[in-house]
Amino acid sequence: MMLASVARRRIPAAVRSQAVRSQSTQVEKGTKGPIGTDGRHEIWREDIYDHDNEPKVKRRDGTYQSIEKLRGFLNYERNPEPYRPPLERVMDWGELNPPAEHQVHHTDIELKVQAARCMDCGTPFCQTHTGCPVNNLIPEWNNLVYNGQWAEAIDRLHKTNNFPEFTGRVCPAPCEGSCVAGLVDSPVTIKNIEYAIVDRAWKEGLITPRIPKERSGMTVAVVGSGPSGLAAADQLNQMGHKVTVYERADRIGGLLMYGIPNMKLEKETVERRVNLLREEGIEFITNANIGKNVDVNELRANYDALALCLGATKPRDLPVKGRELKGIHFAMEFLTANQKRLLMTKEGSLESRWEKENFITAAGKDVIVIGGGDTGTDCIGTSMRHRCKSITNFELMPQPPNERAPDNPWPQWPRVFGVDYGHAEVQAVFGQDPRVYSVMTKEFIGDGDGNVKALVTQDVEITRQGPKAIEGSEKEWPADLVVLSMGFLSPEEYIAGDLGLDLDQRNNIHAVYGDFRTSVEGVFAGGDCRRGQSLVVWAINEGRGLANACDQFLQHKRVEDVASAHRDGAFANLSSLSPNI
Repeated sequence: MMLASVARRRIPAAVRSQAVRSQSTQVEKGTKGPIGTDGRHEIWREDIYDHDNEPKVKRRDGTYQSIEKLRGFLNYERNPEPYRPPLERVMDWGELNPPAEHQVHHTDIELKVQAARCMDCGTPFCQTHTGCPVNNLIPEWNNLVYNGQWAEAIDRLHKTNNFPEFTGRVCPAPCEGSCVAGLVDSPVTIKNIEYAIVDRAWKEGLITPRIPKERSGMTVAVVGSGPSGLAAADQLNQMGHKVTVYERADRIGGLLMYGIPNMKLEKETVERRVNLLREEGIEFITNANIGKNVDVNELRANYDALALCLGATKPRDLPVKGRELKGIHFAMEFLTANQKRLLMTKEGSLESRWEKENFITAAGKDVIVIGGGDTGTDCIGTSMRHRCKSITNFELMPQPPNERAPDNPWPQWPRVFGVDYGHAEVQAVFGQDPRVYSVMTKEFIGDGDGNVKALVTQDVEITRQGPKAIEGSEKEWPADLVVLSMGFLSPEEYIAGDLGLDLDQRNNIHAVYGDFRTSVEGVFAGGDCRRGQSLVVWAINEGRGLANACDQFLQHKRVEDVASAHRDGAFANLSSLSPNI
């Protein structure tokens, strides 16, 4: 096994011998494992009336014993909570995660078993730079869940992560890729446990408004209400500053509201957190397109600091023949139009108010999604719920290996083949995986009336100079709807241009990580507009870092303002009353 060979090369002899011994705990082929038909570890009670005590749980060796953590990663199997079945969830827009009453939802016993697999590893790579970008205290809250201390668990989780209900749903979990247990077995189900902690905390009323006891008198304008903007606003507000968040869309949330579809992140979940932030004192202003209907220099003049969390909203285009045809759309156009219509429908808006000219439907169409990643999968899932006729997903790169390649060792993020929720739904409905690897689009073909009806691809090979088209490999594919999901290049440039900000070589706003100051005093930048397209959890990391840098600036500015007032004699009449002024 390749992982074992990597472990042998890199682990000291004493640890290596333990890893070899641990293999004896694996279920032998042909024997029944500890996971029952209900998808959870099998349990056993002394008698039918014994419901007050914790049951014994089946281990890999077939015995039933009390749950224990000392050798948990050896005794129990990794068992992530599954999504709702594909043929069930594809019929609605509800979240993929099963509700508490669903038959596949994990019980408290199963969550304790999974938490017991978190080992005392000495150096928890899951919370280092190779794992969680916000440095979540994963071993700590895993242990608290194991001990049933749920209130303490949410407290530890919130110390590093402002929005665990977002990351617990949409994060690809790099922490699990660097889990030490993954060296010799499967990693701990960290993402599931995080989701369970925060979901339970909301239900039990453990998450309540935290009103800052003191105010600094300093004001900050945050432009953008995506994950980085909300994280920055939350941190700055708790530091005592007056924060106003400006959002150009009609609802707060940015990417969380319109870029991530409802089945992955229900919008009530976003609104619940935004309402909490509002109760804590943050002001939100929507339909404020800074640089368009609000002058950014005027905004800067009215606040002590300006935080830009604009995201990377400029999509990568595909400039080939026929690109001008109707029916070819960027992924965010497709996803945003769909989410707006869903929200209007849910709120009971009349059909006459729907933006029909902006709605993009995949119903009854041959759909092709160009580009992979999370956004590509979201476009696939959305098309499936529209009842598309067929769906195909093109990826430029070759199919990843089933196991880590030699140049992709632990604790790096494992670049391996996986099946995401959208792929599983296509497989369940159409009987095959939608992905086609190592292809590039050569041209789009129209129907004579300006609409796309097909596209032509070429197979590619990856060379040292990059992808190279293979001559004579052209193939035509029917397509009524083409969705371009090839990533994002940079933020839109009009705000940076109006402020005269320096940009880096990729046209992102130039600001050093950890400092977050731009080339203009009092203006800070964080999130995708600074680092480029990335994960929600990285956006939260950047928002928190930006807030720290901005707070230092505001504290210094406050001292300078007070000193200036002293010099100008503004406090002369108060000097006898307060020697501290």
